[in-house]
Amino acid sequence: QVTLVESGGGLVQAGGNLRLACKSSGNIFSAYAVAWFRESPGKGREFVASINKSGGITRYDDSVKGRFTISRDNAANSAYLQMNKLEPQDTALYYCAVDIDPILVRTKPERWGQGTLVTVSS
Repeated sequence: QVTLVESGGGLVQAGGNLRLACKSSGNIFSAYAVAWFRESPGKGREFVASINKSGGITRYDDSVKGRFTISRDNAANSAYLQMNKLEPQDTALYYCAVDIDPILVRTKPERWGQGTLVTVSS
């Protein structure tokens, strides 16, 4: 069983940076692909970025490409989302999620964390 806990959210001014972390319990984290999603009022939950189990393949939504970077450290059972040049429209509750399948992780992952709130002020 995998339990995910996100951290690193907070309030930041537009143009600033934040780094989110997703810590997994257990010792099978390296078997899972990881994705970050975000949810804001009126927009629903949307895919942000994903990384395969080895870390060699990443995917990004066009809205964050060039500003956000997903990474992982399997030895630490953790994944990260470095968010640079934040914009007010990035304000959302950010979730990490995992799935054995690197394609399904982008659409219907099997496990979710509880989320961490990111607020970007203008």
